[in-house]
Amino acid sequence: MSSKFLRPISVACLVTTLALPLAAAAAAPTKSDKSKPAAVASDPYTEVQPATETLDLTAYQRIRDEGLNHSHVMEFASALMDGIGPRLTGSPNLKKANEWTRDTLTKVGLENAHLEDWGEFGLGWQQLNTWARMVTPDTAVLAVQATPWSPSTSGPVTGDVVYVNIQTEKDIDNYKGKLAGKIILFGAMREVPPVDKALFERYTDKELEDLAEFPVAAGAGGLTPEMQARLQARMERLRLIDKIAQFFADEKVAAVLEPSRDGKNGGGSGGTFFDDNGATLGRTPYIAEKRVKIPVAVAAIEGYGRLYRLTQAHVPVSVEIDVETKFTGEHEHGFDTVAEIPGTDPTLKDQVVMVGGHLDSWIAGTGATDNGAGTVVAMEVVRILKALNIKPRRTIRIALWTGEEEGLFGSKGYVTQHFGSAATSTAPDQLQLPEFMRRATGPLTVKPDQKLISGYFNIDNGTGKVRGIYTQGNVAIAPIFAQWIAPLKDLGVTTVTNRNTGGTDHLSFDAVGIPGFQFIQDDLDYESRTHHSNEDTVERLQPADLKQIAVVEAIFVYNAAQRDQMLPRKPLPQPELEEQKRKPIEGIFPGAETQK
Repeated sequence: MSSKFLRPISVACLVTTLALPLAAAAAAPTKSDKSKPAAVASDPYTEVQPATETLDLTAYQRIRDEGLNHSHVMEFASALMDGIGPRLTGSPNLKKANEWTRDTLTKVGLENAHLEDWGEFGLGWQQLNTWARMVTPDTAVLAVQATPWSPSTSGPVTGDVVYVNIQTEKDIDNYKGKLAGKIILFGAMREVPPVDKALFERYTDKELEDLAEFPVAAGAGGLTPEMQARLQARMERLRLIDKIAQFFADEKVAAVLEPSRDGKNGGGSGGTFFDDNGATLGRTPYIAEKRVKIPVAVAAIEGYGRLYRLTQAHVPVSVEIDVETKFTGEHEHGFDTVAEIPGTDPTLKDQVVMVGGHLDSWIAGTGATDNGAGTVVAMEVVRILKALNIKPRRTIRIALWTGEEEGLFGSKGYVTQHFGSAATSTAPDQLQLPEFMRRATGPLTVKPDQKLISGYFNIDNGTGKVRGIYTQGNVAIAPIFAQWIAPLKDLGVTTVTNRNTGGTDHLSFDAVGIPGFQFIQDDLDYESRTHHSNEDTVERLQPADLKQIAVVEAIFVYNAAQRDQMLPRKPLPQPELEEQKRKPIEGIFPGAETQK
């Protein structure tokens, strides 16, 4: 990759630069290119891309009008989040959500709406009711919820509270024979700083300019030694957690209370708590053979802090707790919702542009910003295009993934079944990691349909409006996207960056050589208050922002479906050659002796 990279192109300059081609596009009939259909490229990696995009500004106007003035995105949101609720992978609620999205996509006019099985997930589970209260030395209500896949207590149970601090396996010996029937406080009491910074933030122009700058690392690539050390420490802690969970079960503790983690800028306070995989007492508690054997709940930090301070002052404390949960199966499968707007161009209709987001969520709220927002926006995108009776040249396919929170399972399963995959490392250190975190060793095997997917567009950073897009290192597409966003400056879309961004389903496509993209979104209160928390509800959605996201994403999907060429691709990944490519060149140092 060149060390020279694309800054966010000034839209004011870009509008001037594009004035002629944009005017010509507006004046030309939309079907002018269809009179001479473009030949299907036998190899999308070698397809020559034009320097100037042909944009249909009439389509821009129609999409904006439908999406901004006749939006149904909040109807979708309330039906999904209020009507169904949290959607933990494997749960009855997620099954309802799969079926509702399938049926709703059919109602708005899409074809072939169906569910695709990506494989076995594990335990089906739902929370029915959880509550706790301090009984002595005072009575107080505690804000708690069961951690996902926790078993139930046998009705309300009362126990003395004990703080347990285990940092190494040897520390377990300090508590043997002392914890039967106790309510365990497990987790350090963190600092709770005053909230002196905004919990709700939008990007400044300067921040967007900085984001567009591409950082060139000094090293040869791969994980830095510091990152490797952090990952190793994390994996050691997770292995210890498994042993601690079994120890608590052997000791027959009554229940475990964990403190909620913090959010950005101190957002994890004031009754906000986060109930995600950082709170579960185990690495894979959704697998039947590794299930958690004791009830576990996460507590808002203020209530946890009071219990902690009393135990440290040697004041006898007791808590009554009732964790009521239900397991609905041990070998539940995961499903993705898929539907299409068929392509109409005789030459291009077998090619596909994809749009999506993940449908699953955690349980503390109703999964509104993560990722109900991405789900309902994708649904609104295809609704807009159908409402306008768009006849796309390429097929437009929506996919709503599940199992994302546990490791991109739904999108990875879909990509593996349809497009390709690469073997993962079986090295001893890698086998200690969850499968989705293991290093790909290759070689990459691709299936015929891999060459038919032009690109995949994803939303999964909350409810904040789109400010631009990450190219995921796809430098060839940066000037194309810059032209696409030029007419969207008044909606706040200004930035194209060649940086990568991770943590969500576009990575499954990128891993097999298909262009996959995530948009730059205003952070709002996503990282501070709503990401996996009890605050993740419809009240945290921003309707105006969701309308803007849907319009922008609909325009991107439309442009990708209509252009003569498929979207440009990065070189096909070759994971089996990564280590070899990074090795020092042998014999380059004068006078060096060959090592035996």
